[in-house]
Amino acid sequence: MNLKMNLHWQILIAIVLSVILGVASPTKYQLTDEDYETFLSEIKKGEKTHEKTLKLQALAGRNPYSETLFLRLATQLYEAPLPVKIKKSLLKNAWHNPLVNFFYIIGQLFIKALKMVIVPLILSSIISGIAGVGSAGNLGRIGLKTFVYYLTSSTLAIIVGLFFVNLIQPGVGTNIEAPEKVEGLNSAREGFGDILYKIIPENIFSAFAKQDMLAIIFFALLFGFFITKSSFKNREFLTRFFDSFFEVMMKITVFIIAFTPLGIIGLIARTVAEQAGDPEKLATLAQGLGYYALAVIGALLFHAVISLPAILKLISNVSPKKHFLAMRSALMTAFSTSSSNATLSVTMSSVENNAGVSRKVAGFTLPLGATVNMDGTALYECVAAIFIAQAYGIDLSISEQVIIVVTALLASIGAAGIPMAGLVMISVILVAVDLPLEGIGLIIAVDRILDMFRTAVNVWSDSCGAVVIAKSEGEKLLV
Repeated sequence: MNLKMNLHWQILIAIVLSVILGVASPTKYQLTDEDYETFLSEIKKGEKTHEKTLKLQALAGRNPYSETLFLRLATQLYEAPLPVKIKKSLLKNAWHNPLVNFFYIIGQLFIKALKMVIVPLILSSIISGIAGVGSAGNLGRIGLKTFVYYLTSSTLAIIVGLFFVNLIQPGVGTNIEAPEKVEGLNSAREGFGDILYKIIPENIFSAFAKQDMLAIIFFALLFGFFITKSSFKNREFLTRFFDSFFEVMMKITVFIIAFTPLGIIGLIARTVAEQAGDPEKLATLAQGLGYYALAVIGALLFHAVISLPAILKLISNVSPKKHFLAMRSALMTAFSTSSSNATLSVTMSSVENNAGVSRKVAGFTLPLGATVNMDGTALYECVAAIFIAQAYGIDLSISEQVIIVVTALLASIGAAGIPMAGLVMISVILVAVDLPLEGIGLIIAVDRILDMFRTAVNVWSDSCGAVVIAKSEGEKLLV
């Protein structure tokens, strides 16, 4: 008898345990003499001898306090409202929760492991996918049409997500303290044109070291494409090499993802513990997560019910209702399994037998779609990144959000075939735009149900693409 529990059940249990741990062990604030000296060293030199700042030493050695009471006492000693820099430094050094901190260290190790695999995983995934398509002789007329459709539908999905997250603003008011200094997006210090200019790296190895994701993705696309232009001998060697490289990275990723429950306990427990002393703040966090889930599901439904049917009707004059009925089995399978790859055989059967698409078109577009067409995942990445920014109080300009759109679009190309693809890909987005990876702890609690919705949208978009391409090739369909 197989007693091994599925990962999503392990994650659910970890979420429950982390909430219990956080509520049972709320964070207190206690300043020791050593902490006080560290606090002074973090305040710029001109403030070190400031009479009001020095008075805060009276907090040292006292019993632990809740955040509200600690700040109230600190304000009384300071005899004025605490400046933002002093407040943040004081809270950082007085943070006291040994039990939760033990699990938080485990969560930080999990985050570091995710960072470790991001660059080699994205590089090998994209190169392997592009080179594999080219070596099969599929970068022709149908291939061009397919890529245009996938880029268009994914971009449209991300724009829909961008609209919904700015409309609902789920993270505004959540007021989560960043675990480390966050300057905001890289693009906050340079213009949009400069960002596009830097997509082409001067030194690709420097881009690897700095995890410059746009540059890495651009290089991977370029490298994969020109593998297809190499001699047969070199093309076969490089394709096999990157296929093998990607397979190894997949195994490493699966190994790391197996520790997700432990990582979740560390990340969520700390967040809950910091809010547990204030029921109002805890309710605000839960409300923010609810609005976030609403934003993602609302955007996914809009894209599935409005955007993609509009493409079917306006471009191919196909009945969206008939096509939906033809794809019911595949969509239900995708929703229940949360896996585009596991659904692929059902998707191909439904597209060929129920929609009337030829085996030639379906056999090319659908496997390729399971590799590079991730409408639901790209939409989710965009909403999640902006929600995390809102939760940490980082105000994003339009140009900064455009960078997220571009990164989400390019990163979605490498999302397929990766267990819990959304978790790994959101790490790519957060690294690319300088947002704290600890923000993953905020969204993981509702990720499982959102994964079901976004996978169904991924498969629905793939099937719509197959129909659009078949119609453009003059095929007579059943829908």
